[in-house]
Amino acid sequence: HSSGGSVRRGAITKTGNAHLRRVLVEAGWAYRRGPATTGALRHRQADQPPGVVVLATKAQHRLCHRYRTLVAKGKPPLYVATLVARELLGFIWASGRRGRSRHGKHRGDGGPPPRGLMLHHG
Repeated sequence: HSSGGSVRRGAITKTGNAHLRRVLVEAGWAYRRGPATTGALRHRQADQPPGVVVLATKAQHRLCHRYRTLVAKGKPPLYVATLVARELLGFIWASGRRGRSRHGKHRGDGGPPPRGLMLHHG
């Protein structure tokens, strides 16, 4: 339910791929620590398109900040990890959509979001 400037989302549902859901929430826990670019990460990013690396860096900084902010507000860590996982999925989807058209050709628009972590409204 959304009203004015606020957005309220319900609990996470069991819709979609259970393995993907588990892996994404597990990845959400990684954002407890601050953003860092290690040598291993730089090595993996070397062959990636620059736009994807910029998006990944932006995601890392945003999600680390979001995790810390929500925990500081008193939200339960599991709840925060799940929220961060859902937002991470959005960044993953955006990086996959970058450079593809609705018809699978190379561009950068269209397509529905993934269904790995759906939020239940109500």
